[in-house]
Amino acid sequence: MLSVPSLPLIGVTACHQEGEDHSTQRVSEKYVTCVPEPTGGLPLIIPALEEGQLDLDSLVAHLDGLLLTGSPSNVEPHHFNGPESVEGTQHDPRRDGVTLPLIRKAIEAGVPVLGICRGIQEMNVALGGTLHQRIFDFDDTFDHRMRRDVEFDRKYRPAHEIRMTSGGLLARIAGSETALVNSLHAQGIDKPGENVVVEAVAPDGIVEAISMPSAKAFVLGVQWHPEWPRPIEGINRKIFEAFGEACRAHLRARLGLADAAE
Repeated sequence: MLSVPSLPLIGVTACHQEGEDHSTQRVSEKYVTCVPEPTGGLPLIIPALEEGQLDLDSLVAHLDGLLLTGSPSNVEPHHFNGPESVEGTQHDPRRDGVTLPLIRKAIEAGVPVLGICRGIQEMNVALGGTLHQRIFDFDDTFDHRMRRDVEFDRKYRPAHEIRMTSGGLLARIAGSETALVNSLHAQGIDKPGENVVVEAVAPDGIVEAISMPSAKAFVLGVQWHPEWPRPIEGINRKIFEAFGEACRAHLRARLGLADAAE
């Protein structure tokens, strides 16, 4: 007799990297380890394979959640009709080819989605929005990029405050309307996608969180890195816990146990 799974299966997106001999699929361990705790799920790494090598419909049918990770690479600008990137900008066309349609399919299927850093940018582009490619070139914003002149842990230090939309999803999760967050990004959201709602902004107006209230399930993207440092505390922990709760609800519904206790 098959046992009923008690933990939701949560897909974690990986990046493709060319090697001298073999290509690799890479995902920072910090994104994988935040799935068992505090999210409360089983992680499944989703490789950034060439188009047609992954049956995304079958994948979505087995997932209870989708975690879109951060990355040194940026979404290729042709996906949002942006100008060509500055020379030297890192891109990952295989990841774009997997994540952008996967996001749309997951949301349509009612699979909970949480996007982090590059992940929020992918979400916005997948839903028809656009991106600023180089925030640090603006005269009226501060530099949101990762500090490279400090030790590792200080790169993830609280960098600025965010102000959350009153009554929004993030404010309800946080139980407040302000929080201090880290900042390690060069790109940011320009125009929100279709049915995308801004959930938080930085003091300089840069979008720090988005949601999609019209979606069938939990959809949230944050521009900072809630997965680090450890232990995950405060608003960051609350985000993963809310995501996990939505993933468990999806698991119960997928198994026909929607009315069963967790």
